[in-house]
Amino acid sequence: ATTRASGLKLASFVNQERNNLSFRLRPVPARLRISCAAKPETVDKVCEIARKQLALSSDEPVTGASKFSDLGADSLDAVEIVMGIEEEFGVTIKEDNAQNITTVQDAADLIEKLCRAK
Repeated sequence: ATTRASGLKLASFVNQERNNLSFRLRPVPARLRISCAAKPETVDKVCEIARKQLALSSDEPVTGASKFSDLGADSLDAVEIVMGIEEEFGVTIKEDNAQNITTVQDAADLIEKLCRAK
């Protein structure tokens, strides 16, 4: 029988020919993903900036998972959104970082990272 407790596999073997019971504990690699998600207020502020720049109606849902391209942003809009973020949060986003931003959450996470580095 194999059971799992506290990240270890516990295996017991019963052998009818022997009078001993053997246990072997082996560490199981943890599949833990550490995520430092941005504060909800940061995500909300990025949503506001995107909504304003893209002239989206209040009916249009904008969340952390929203992709800027799905919201209708072209390359010029993306530059304007980055500029709005820089102004609002007092950060400077390098071009290579800006090119990696595809979602509102990506932008918010980058803002948090840049603010912590200040």
